[in-house]
Amino acid sequence: MALTFAAFVVVIGVLIFIHEAGHFVVAKTVGIQVLRFSLGFGRPILRWRRGETEYWVSWIPFGGYVKMAGLEDEGLAGDVEGGASVEPIDPARAFDKKPVATRLLVVCAGVAMNAVLAFVIFATLAGTVGTPELNTTQLDSVVAARLPAGARALASLAPGDRIVRINDDSTRTWDDVVRMIVSGPGELRFRIAGRTEPVVIEVGQGGLAARQAVADALVPWVPVVVQRLEDGRPAARAGLAPGDVVLRIDGVPVKSVERFLERIWESPGRPVRVDVRRSADSLSFTIVPEEASGADARYAKRPLKYGFIGAQVQQAVVRVRKPPGAAIASGWDETVRTAVIILGFLKGLVLGQISVRELGGPILVAQASGQAARLGLDWLLRFMAFFSINLAILNLLPIPLLDGGQVVFLLAEAVRRKPLPLELRLRLTQIGFVVLLGIMILATSNDVLRWLGHVFKR
Repeated sequence: MALTFAAFVVVIGVLIFIHEAGHFVVAKTVGIQVLRFSLGFGRPILRWRRGETEYWVSWIPFGGYVKMAGLEDEGLAGDVEGGASVEPIDPARAFDKKPVATRLLVVCAGVAMNAVLAFVIFATLAGTVGTPELNTTQLDSVVAARLPAGARALASLAPGDRIVRINDDSTRTWDDVVRMIVSGPGELRFRIAGRTEPVVIEVGQGGLAARQAVADALVPWVPVVVQRLEDGRPAARAGLAPGDVVLRIDGVPVKSVERFLERIWESPGRPVRVDVRRSADSLSFTIVPEEASGADARYAKRPLKYGFIGAQVQQAVVRVRKPPGAAIASGWDETVRTAVIILGFLKGLVLGQISVRELGGPILVAQASGQAARLGLDWLLRFMAFFSINLAILNLLPIPLLDGGQVVFLLAEAVRRKPLPLELRLRLTQIGFVVLLGIMILATSNDVLRWLGHVFKR
């Protein structure tokens, strides 16, 4: 519990500080008078002054703000932002006296800093502890229909074949295989374990599309590893342990995370035999999945009523350290990939494909922070980067009180060539406050219901 609380405070504190520091630094740089910098909302726990700016640590920790001259009468100052500042205001340095483009820069600086933080974390981890790559070069299958004309020879590969070299380069992970296909020469010579002759293909004429088609056609056989277990759930009660490699379920080989989940989903209340490898030992466990229910667009194949064992599994990966240039590219790719995942989740919520009951609030964030911390500093940093992008995207939602709402106000001003009336901005800000409060109550209630569900199912 103490570790969970400490990890939550660190994650939230760092991300809020970085976000608000973005607004603060850019506002100071362009000459706007900054009256207050606060971590949290409401009245202060700690406060001090340096120069013309007050610095607060406030009671309500779920956010923060930078109070600038020209905005002090907006944003529910009396209730949310702890009251007006006592510092005399210099009208010439007010926020609203700056050009729209400058104000947009200030407003978007917090979101930009969150994105930069995530990129820096991902790139640093890639160059130090390494990025996770699939720890296999073994084939599950070949989708022959996807192979371009010059690569049809790969259809001769069989399930279980292991790619050991492509041209003169050895392959250690599936990421090596994909990289060599996508960036190698036009002629690729695949060396397969146990075969004397290579499988030779030609992809030079088809360009990047042909290379990507080859990479997509080769389906890896990926070992499935138990990552985490929930105490008191069927998997933990049966004796499964983190690090176990799942070999078979009811005698059927497990070749991917998807197939593992499908077998569990199909078996609510029915005993299943799970064979695993633990170090050098082969072990077998009988597990009876609990019955759970609910739809989720992220798991299209999951039935409405499904089996659940309380085990989080992942593909077997190894850590591969990147040189500086590759680490920077990896950091960028991971940042973009994470943003796409979060945007996809939001799209699912808007379209009704994902239930609002899937929203998580502060309790879920605290639990995830604690779980990441228990796995090690690199996992905590990785979660912080993920949540930093989450915070950036959520702040861009067009809701007053969020940065996205201020962007809408400024774009409207640019189109109208004059600001929206103050009374309208204040009214919209009040509505935005109610909307955000409703979202927070919904997310927190989801956390509580999720926790109660776990308690009563034990």
